Amino acid sequence: MDTTPIETAFIEANGLSFEVDSCGTGERLALFLHGFPESKYSWRFQMPLMARLGYTAWAPNLRGYGHSSRPAGREAYRIEALCDDVAGLIDAARTRGITGPVTLIMHDWGGIIGWTFALKKLRPLEKIIVLNIPHPTLFFRGLRNFAQLRKSWYVFFFQLPWLPEKMMTARDARAIGNAFYNMAIDKSRFPDSVLDPYRKNALLPGAMTAMINYYRANFRGSPPPEWTDPPLITTPTLMIWGTADSALGTELTIGTQDLVPNLTLRYLPQVSHWVQQEAPETVNTMIEAWLTGKNVPEAGYGGRLMLDAAGH
Repeated sequence: MDTTPIETAFIEANGLSFEVDSCGTGERLALFLHGFPESKYSWRFQMPLMARLGYTAWAPNLRGYGHSSRPAGREAYRIEALCDDVAGLIDAARTRGITGPVTLIMHDWGGIIGWTFALKKLRPLEKIIVLNIPHPTLFFRGLRNFAQLRKSWYVFFFQLPWLPEKMMTARDARAIGNAFYNMAIDKSRFPDSVLDPYRKNALLPGAMTAMINYYRANFRGSPPPEWTDPPLITTPTLMIWGTADSALGTELTIGTQDLVPNLTLRYLPQVSHWVQQEAPETVNTMIEAWLTGKNVPEAGYGGRLMLDAAGH
């Protein structure tokens, strides 16, 4: 794996302060958006890769997470505000001399934000890399299916007041660690040394409420028009999907090509929702091939790369 060092700084954007991991010094920006209940730490394997490829890689703790600003109230976590944070971070990068094209790399909730950002066309994007989060239109269609509805039970549980926070933070946030460990197929990737940063973040004052407010703010009432009547996303897009995702069915990827015509899709059999942490070598190889114009390899069982007849 690449070893370019990762540094942390606080960056002002959209009227908030973001705790941002940074790696590399290239003029192009690779902006990473993490999911729930993750943090900037979830991109530790991909950031040095992007630095080596000539990018400045930024991985912020999204609003409410870690030591980034934590606005009070459910409405502060509406998708519109979250998209404005992405725009603000891109603008902040410009003031720091990172003036080249932007690649958005996103997973889980970060993907919901990133898809919406791309649909709203708030800032130009050169490329999109999305991991285990479907296009919002396909996700909402999927919720009409009982199998996906059952997998998404937690979305509805998180609508309750105070009880989700109490359960998620009990016993030193054991449920946070279990969310990674129990869902993972290769559990060796999630020892306590990896789980501890996530558990500690969830125990920061007000953090768990902020994290859950993403669900409370955006799954009540009517969805934004970009989710129900989306324009085409013409930006070149790489989708990588671990097929052993117990929260999001692989069938949610079907139809993405109709909404994102310039799509490259690769599946990682028997890899979980936490794809970039569970199979980082394969994910990084796919990302590098795609960004450098090479054929993106397929993956076999356990996310291992499949070799061609020449052994490549």
